Amino acid sequence: MPSSDEVEAVVKAFSGFGVDENYLISTFGNWNKDVTQSFRQQATALFVQDERHFEKWLVEQLDKVKLEFLRFQGAIVLWTMHPWERDARLINEALNDGLKSYNVLVEIGCTRKSDELFGARKAYHSLYNSSIEEDVASIITGGERKLFVALVSSYRYEGSKFREETAKSEAKTLHDAVINAGKKNPIEDEDVVRILSTRSKIHLESVFKHYKEFSNGKGMEEDIEAYQSLKHIVECLSTPHTYFIKVLEEAINPNANEKVKEGLTRVIVTRADVDMKVIKEEYQKKNEATLIDKIGHIANGNFKDFLLALLARGG
Repeated sequence: MPSSDEVEAVVKAFSGFGVDENYLISTFGNWNKDVTQSFRQQATALFVQDERHFEKWLVEQLDKVKLEFLRFQGAIVLWTMHPWERDARLINEALNDGLKSYNVLVEIGCTRKSDELFGARKAYHSLYNSSIEEDVASIITGGERKLFVALVSSYRYEGSKFREETAKSEAKTLHDAVINAGKKNPIEDEDVVRILSTRSKIHLESVFKHYKEFSNGKGMEEDIEAYQSLKHIVECLSTPHTYFIKVLEEAINPNANEKVKEGLTRVIVTRADVDMKVIKEEYQKKNEATLIDKIGHIANGNFKDFLLALLARGG
């Protein structure tokens, strides 16, 4: 019969992100039916005794384990996709999921280079026989529609030149829109939409710096807590690494739902060859622990090994 330590080890192999495939193979491959039955009887975190005197999986745990077996597969498929196809599929999935996944639209619209976003739009045409813009416009019905359409349609200037005086003027425009939020939702303000969706990243960096001059040192993201979509947009544009760290932290929270958990794979896969080195450094400063150590602790098996391999690519 399996010892309590063995039962605990097997339950752990089923728990967390992914499953420990090698441990499960080596263990179950050597157990006969009596040992396996004893395991089911002892593993009350996974099984329950049926009134007809057999041990059955707890439905919630069974569904969870099935998802965890698929997590490695999903990560591999996402990684092997052309980045344009990957972003196009992520956008389509987010639109189908609804409001809870609109942050994915924000991530892609705000953190991709102009050519990358344009490529995702071309891939979307090929995959879905429609445009990102028309699907965003037809599916999103709230006040975010105009800004979201503008973000996914954007082709920002990526040079180093900008006008400081214009940036300061637009910082005041944004601040005025925020302080007048009681009269008009700032996410529906035409100037807010124009500035956030068309200005270059270096221009916006200056805009957000000057914004603090009008708000007693507070960043714009602090002033718009009540407007989550707008807050995500500003965070992605002003401090993308901080935003991605927040997505990772929410994903590995034990109470996170499946959609939030998917952020772990999405961020590591999409940022591995972009800015993962900075994300890892900032994560360690904030949490006094490395992201690699955290993934090593919470993930299992092939999924863990693959994420760690991607993290190592970032230097």
